Amino acid sequence: MKEKECFKCKERKPLTDFYKHQMMADGHVNKCKECNKLDVRQNRNKRVEYYREYDRKRGNRHPPEYLKKYRKDNPEKYKAHMMVNNHISSGKLTRPSHCQGCGDKCKPEGHHEDYSRPLDLTWLCSGCHKFLHKMRVF
Repeated sequence: MKEKECFKCKERKPLTDFYKHQMMADGHVNKCKECNKLDVRQNRNKRVEYYREYDRKRGNRHPPEYLKKYRKDNPEKYKAHMMVNNHISSGKLTRPSHCQGCGDKCKPEGHHEDYSRPLDLTWLCSGCHKFLHKMRVF
């Protein structure tokens, strides 16, 4: 397994501990994921008001008209998504800490094979979830 030294913490780590970046010579950034996350958290804490305002403005990225149409056109999907969110909020359903597809530690998304069974989920990281949907498009 290939390793690389993080320029920030100076530790040698496997390449899987570095984010991919196609413009880098070895295809990975020179700062490990942990140092990268720490820098992001520190920057956000330093500029907390700016990011709060940014998050508020960003809100739902779809305009209200789109959301109304989506809910009207996809009532079963909308009902399933709401049921999952409500069960997570109430503690009746717990989101796992790892992707069931690749096993990575993350905050996985719930994937429905069948919306008529709204609490029957496969928990996938966003990459695995997108890949699954991409593979099923005919």
